[in-house]
Amino acid sequence: MRAFTYHRAENAQDAVRSLGEAEHAKFIAGGTNLLDLMKLEIEKPMHLVDINHIGLDKIEETPDGGLKVGALVRNTDLAADTRVRRDYAVLTRALVAGASGQLRNKATTGGNLLQRSRCPYFYDTAKPCNKREPGSGCSALEGFSRNLAIVGVSDHCISQHPSDMAVGLRALDAKIAITSAKGEEKLVAMDDFYRLPGDTPHVENILTKGDMITGVVLPKPVKGKHIYRKVRDRASYAFALVSVAAIIPEDGKAHFAFGGVAPRPWAATGQAKNRSSAEEIAGHALRDARPTEENAFKLPLLKQTLASVIAEAHPSSAQN
Repeated sequence: MRAFTYHRAENAQDAVRSLGEAEHAKFIAGGTNLLDLMKLEIEKPMHLVDINHIGLDKIEETPDGGLKVGALVRNTDLAADTRVRRDYAVLTRALVAGASGQLRNKATTGGNLLQRSRCPYFYDTAKPCNKREPGSGCSALEGFSRNLAIVGVSDHCISQHPSDMAVGLRALDAKIAITSAKGEEKLVAMDDFYRLPGDTPHVENILTKGDMITGVVLPKPVKGKHIYRKVRDRASYAFALVSVAAIIPEDGKAHFAFGGVAPRPWAATGQAKNRSSAEEIAGHALRDARPTEENAFKLPLLKQTLASVIAEAHPSSAQN
């Protein structure tokens, strides 16, 4: 790990100021991803700004009946919050499906959204990776791609987004609160926050220097079945091959988000009543899929996983 300077911020303004004054600076909170990347010299910040003590660790009710989750709320606390468990159960289930208890105790809401790729070639500094070194090439295209994305990809990157929490948030149509260096706050839809790789896979989101995620805003709760189904190679501490976050009301369109298949949580909607509707919803969502030979199995796997989720919500139609 390379040497770096460190500043413990007292408030958000102090944090943004310290970040702006240093070259190659990063915010740090839980550090569950950043520190690993620093040890491998994939991330090389010269200055770290500790934001753990700036007061963004609360879950507060919003005037319209939703919740605002501070960027520093730990994953364990968010999953266990009574209001989240009652009204946003898909989020609790997605959080508990991720990582381990120890990591969830440290990981933050903002940091979870900013997790970087788990592509093996991103972590292997001996191999070309456009996300790590723009213009160097994508080793995954002709390499080991079993776990990687099948939709939203490009000729420059086929990496998938690793977060479970973000998939639950996308199904809920949550928005990300961002404060700029000038103190201006805006709410951004998740599809607008994450950038697809295109020819610039190293640019993963819309944040610019001085921007800080201050929280996530959950809309007014939607009644219905909240389900999170994650398919992985082992029962714990593994990233999704595919995952499905679902909010299925008794009447009206269901809202879904898929994980493990795209560079961001991949959204879909539809009338979720039976197995046939699963084929239709998944087929539409994956209509532009570009799988490799190694990960083409994700297409039928996602359809089967979605069908099982719909069957759980509507047991009487499971055979239809």
